[in-house]
Amino acid sequence: MAASRRRSRRTAIAAAVAAVGLTVGLTTGCDAVSKALDCVQTAEAVADSVTDLQQAVESATNDPTQIDESLDAIDKNLREVGDKTDNADVNKAVDDLNAAVDNVRTAVKNGDETPDLSPVTDAAGELTKVCTP
Repeated sequence: MAASRRRSRRTAIAAAVAAVGLTVGLTTGCDAVSKALDCVQTAEAVADSVTDLQQAVESATNDPTQIDESLDAIDKNLREVGDKTDNADVNKAVDDLNAAVDNVRTAVKNGDETPDLSPVTDAAGELTKVCTP
């Protein structure tokens, strides 16, 4: 009888450990999926902001404040994606895009009405690529 109880207890303990392990595994997996989805959604928002920036540069003579607003929107989206990930590739893409945005901002402040946006679009493309699961 005592051997039967020990087996039952061992089985119950093993089942409990397995359940905890499975729950932790699923939670970790869900967190990774959730972070990936956050990254994709934010990358899409960045892409939309880059499109807005392109349009703002094209119409800068009508409303020069649109460029700053578009750059601010990109900055905000980059902070969000940077806060939500610890992925080295994503962080590098965010850093590269931040640098490109800073260069455009500096060019605009220095009077360039048609700054080169290709580094911004390239970096946004890279961010989208590394965020795609």
